[in-house]
Amino acid sequence: MKMTPKGTPVGVEDPYAYVDKCDHLTGEGFCRLALQNSNVEEAFQMELEGRRYICPVVEDKWGWENCPYFRFRSMENRCSRCGLEEKINAHDSSRPLLERHHLSYRKAAMGKGRVSHEITVMLCRWCHAKVHKSGAIISENAAPDRKALELLWKRKNAEMKETKFESAKERYKNN
Repeated sequence: MKMTPKGTPVGVEDPYAYVDKCDHLTGEGFCRLALQNSNVEEAFQMELEGRRYICPVVEDKWGWENCPYFRFRSMENRCSRCGLEEKINAHDSSRPLLERHHLSYRKAAMGKGRVSHEITVMLCRWCHAKVHKSGAIISENAAPDRKALELLWKRKNAEMKETKFESAKERYKNN
């Protein structure tokens, strides 16, 4: 299993197995990064220019791991392990139920030909702790933690209470 720089488990063997598509890939298969960013390596820019900016992964010429600029940050609003959905109270500063979990960590010294990528998925706080502290695996079927469900229902109830119609007279009758 992959490990963090501190030696705690990441929860996966292959981070690329959790990737849908690169964040730079457009719906038409173009590399947005090469089209819009002049700060990419000249060799990479020339390669994509020769392909009319079509991503080599889309054409099955490369795998995600071969792209020097690959990045995947999950935008899911549910935990990748237990499926718990996010519920944020708009006028509340409470901690979110979900947080990003890094599957791939940057290496301090990169050897020739080795590429470091940012790959993240969303995990609830409880699954995140289980992955790092007890070596839980992200791909296993897990039920949401009881405390997570309690907090989710508390937030949903607060939202329902807030959306219930009350006239101002009823709402502030004791004031």
